[in-house]
Amino acid sequence: MPQARRVSMAMVAQHAGVSGQTVSRVANGSPRVDPETRTRVERAMAELGYRPNRAARALRTGRTHTLGLVAQTLATVGNSRMLQAVAEAAAERGYALTVVTLGADAAIDDAFERLRDQGVDGAIVLNEASALARDATSAAMRLVVVDSPPDERFVSIGTDHAAGARIATDHLLAAGHHTVHHVAGPAGSYASAQRERGWRDALVAAGRDAPAVVRGDWSAASGHEQTARMLAAGVVTAIFAANDQMALGALRALAEAGRRVPRDVAVVGFDDIADAAQFPPPLTTVRQDFDALGEHAVRALVAAVEGGAPGDVLLVPELVRRASA
Repeated sequence: MPQARRVSMAMVAQHAGVSGQTVSRVANGSPRVDPETRTRVERAMAELGYRPNRAARALRTGRTHTLGLVAQTLATVGNSRMLQAVAEAAAERGYALTVVTLGADAAIDDAFERLRDQGVDGAIVLNEASALARDATSAAMRLVVVDSPPDERFVSIGTDHAAGARIATDHLLAAGHHTVHHVAGPAGSYASAQRERGWRDALVAAGRDAPAVVRGDWSAASGHEQTARMLAAGVVTAIFAANDQMALGALRALAEAGRRVPRDVAVVGFDDIADAAQFPPPLTTVRQDFDALGEHAVRALVAAVEGGAPGDVLLVPELVRRASA
């Protein structure tokens, strides 16, 4: 079978009735093209099936139009949703994505080294890996870190987890519960620590004692185990779980203990995963916008790659009221 002929910039230029330099400017995202001409060139590219030659463009611009993404794991729903959001936002801007997962023991400096070897223009670091990014000694690349306190070495994009936890806890207190128990996330997680802080701050502000924290690992199994432990230890009427998976495990433990939700025990989660509305009962939760997080992270990194000076972004989550609380 004969090999398909590669569409060149010259062919696009002829089809669109413009110069080759104009096509080059459009392909490289230059602002020095009027909107009508840009639209005509982009239409010609689509009609001819033009695809930029990344290697040639890298030689011309010194950029590969490839972004890196570093995550501890992609097994959690939050990280997998962030990967999807980042991949879509990068593709919309003509950037490829290279993903490195750390696993349990890998050092983040090794991840950065792998990304540098692949010539990425910069990297996005997700969630649990953010604490490692703050301790990295050899990044030497443009970085956007998701869920990290401000740091002059990189741009920080995140959700106001503490505010979301306060909203959840205040909602349960307003429903008449004397206090709220908390199934927290892993000790090394920034998001987990912020959600625990917001829960505690809300209880202190209301003049209530904070029960002992039990800690899971973001999984439904750990939420089930820790909730069963809480029920065995004393009276529980309201639970704020640090994510929806652990809230799902809590619902199972409560059902097994013969506790009705929300009549006997109210439950609120965090994240608003796709299936949260399908839990029995549908889960009241705090929604963070993963699509917006991915969009902001890619926008900031691309801006930095292209010579801009992006700032930190902190998104405010919202309570989604359903039947569990």
